[in-house]
Amino acid sequence: MIRYRVGGVVGYRFEGLEDADGLLHAVLTRIGGVSRGPFATLNLSQAVGDERAAVEENHRRALAPLGLDRGQVVSPWQVHGASVEVVGWENRGTVRPETDGLATATPGLPLMMRFGDCTPIFLFDPLRRAVGLAHAGWRGVVAGVARTAVEAMTEGLACEAGNIWAGIGPTIGPCCYEVGTDVAERIASACPPGSDVVQAVDGRVYADLPAAVEAQLRSAGVRHIERGGLCTACHVDEFFSHRAENGRTGRFGVVIGLEQG
Repeated sequence: MIRYRVGGVVGYRFEGLEDADGLLHAVLTRIGGVSRGPFATLNLSQAVGDERAAVEENHRRALAPLGLDRGQVVSPWQVHGASVEVVGWENRGTVRPETDGLATATPGLPLMMRFGDCTPIFLFDPLRRAVGLAHAGWRGVVAGVARTAVEAMTEGLACEAGNIWAGIGPTIGPCCYEVGTDVAERIASACPPGSDVVQAVDGRVYADLPAAVEAQLRSAGVRHIERGGLCTACHVDEFFSHRAENGRTGRFGVVIGLEQG
């Protein structure tokens, strides 16, 4: 991924999207905001106990370098499920209830989600001119949110799966994501047979969420996939990590949208 800094805000972009015309996207970090304590500094969630005024200022700082403000973006209220909604101009500035994925072909309607270890999934069809975002923790993987997001774009926006580019953003890696055997079995069962998504090391079991998401995307027909390769738990200097910070932390944001001509 390509690291950038605008003012005090630090973020990343996918190399595979650098030459995409009319597209904006960003993986924001925890750097560049005003929040304090465990939410320091660019926390973008109002559901973790941070001060509302700080979160509002963080949104202003995070979105301004992208030429956006909070009233333009569509966000979901994430519930670790597989509901994916196709949104249009009428949804501008709203929070969609009980949703873990969004897709749109509407220019000027950026999609935004928040993360603290779960896997951000970016989707872009350069031919149909459509984008999507999805949120996949282990429950989302078991529910099949990656496949559902692709289906939302193919069935709801007339995309072809083979034309969709997918990016897997910073997420907790298999190096840090120890799980119980029951969770490991459910993750493995939700992926195509033979997928290498669970590892046993010294009697402990670790889940590989990026590998599970990639396996599900490929089974849905997506061929072009780029992994960010950044573990949130290994890099708490740049990302919030629910696991590494014992549940007391903030959420970083991700954004994708079609520019308005």
